[in-house]
Amino acid sequence: MAAQKGPIDLAELERLMSDGWNQRRLAEHFGRAPANIRQYVSQVKRAQVAAEIPPHSAIVPAGFHLSSIATTVDDNNKIRSQSYRAKSGEEGDVVPESGHFPAPDGMFVRSLSTLVDGQTGVVKQQWVKSDKLKEDQFQAMIDACVKAANEKIRPVKRIKKLIRKINKHLCNLITITDSHVGMLAWGKETGEPWDLVIAEKVLTETFIRMIDAAPAAALCIINQLGDFLHFDSLKAVTPEHGNLLDADSRYQKVVVVAVRILRTIIEHALTKHDRVHVFMHEGNHDPTGSVWLRVLCAALYENNPRVTVEMSPLPYVAIEWGATMLGFHHGHLSKTMNLPLLFAAKFSDMWGRTKKRYIHTGHKHSVEEKEYPGAKTVQHPTVAAPDAYAARFGFISERQATCMTYHNETGEFSRQIFLPEGDE
Repeated sequence: MAAQKGPIDLAELERLMSDGWNQRRLAEHFGRAPANIRQYVSQVKRAQVAAEIPPHSAIVPAGFHLSSIATTVDDNNKIRSQSYRAKSGEEGDVVPESGHFPAPDGMFVRSLSTLVDGQTGVVKQQWVKSDKLKEDQFQAMIDACVKAANEKIRPVKRIKKLIRKINKHLCNLITITDSHVGMLAWGKETGEPWDLVIAEKVLTETFIRMIDAAPAAALCIINQLGDFLHFDSLKAVTPEHGNLLDADSRYQKVVVVAVRILRTIIEHALTKHDRVHVFMHEGNHDPTGSVWLRVLCAALYENNPRVTVEMSPLPYVAIEWGATMLGFHHGHLSKTMNLPLLFAAKFSDMWGRTKKRYIHTGHKHSVEEKEYPGAKTVQHPTVAAPDAYAARFGFISERQATCMTYHNETGEFSRQIFLPEGDE
């Protein structure tokens, strides 16, 4: 018989051994040296013996089931060890955390392997294999976190306007950008500290002062221009590249503070404007967070006809105020120099109806304005302190926020700059 090449088929080897073939004949059949075929024959014999040996009682945690058993024997057919594999069910099932086998944040337990001593039955080692949650299940975890954070929140009752004399031609643009709520900065390293407590104090005080100082206008735009949240999931990493972030506290706690800040600002704006329009733009740090913030704000103020929430999922949004067009983009997806042409193409009808056009961005934490044919771009700074990354790479800019007031016929009417409390 012609010798065969390639890996040895152990099932065929076992069949030929049961037919009485000796090792010399097997070696010729598989094209191997007798010494080489001998180890495969021993492997098959040990497997046959192991299959006939009853296993020790497997230690399987609650919520798992035994899926396989592997037994190792020595040359004298004595058990050396037995391995048990337990699985949590179908791949993708979220396993509730137990005291012994917790799944890390954003992960699920995929399988469990236990190695026991073949003679004593004592557990020697255990391996817990985990995997990333599927996108929809991970999103469900975030949604549950948000639900828990807001379980006592009900739609807000109508809020009365305290100022009656309103300039019907004016619109106040309150821009909140790159707040990075949930970021942790150590003052000795970054120059200025930042955490949840500081973020809530600085943001609420700064923007309440801004609203108080702004003219009583028909419309107030709460322009949350992206990166309001420092991280976007149960893991404190950047969504796109997974870079590790310095985070203050747990995601649910961050959500509670973030919602409280926004409610304070929105409801204060209602006291001196006919209408309040809310934007929750996506940033590179919070593409998912911007979605649930948008939906949450719409639900919170569904009983307040004076509050409207922009529900567009696009990262490029524009609004028309008489002969003035206001465009918005966080700044992470398109270069500033390309925005005028992009907005002219995407919002061509609005562009044609308006005479003054302003496109607002953030992202870079610094001030920059430039005029282009047909539009002006305005890059807004932030009131947040720098993080360790910015401090180490020397990114320095003044912390401030701007209220820009627009006239429905002549464009920009006035602007006021506000520094964080204590920096003035």
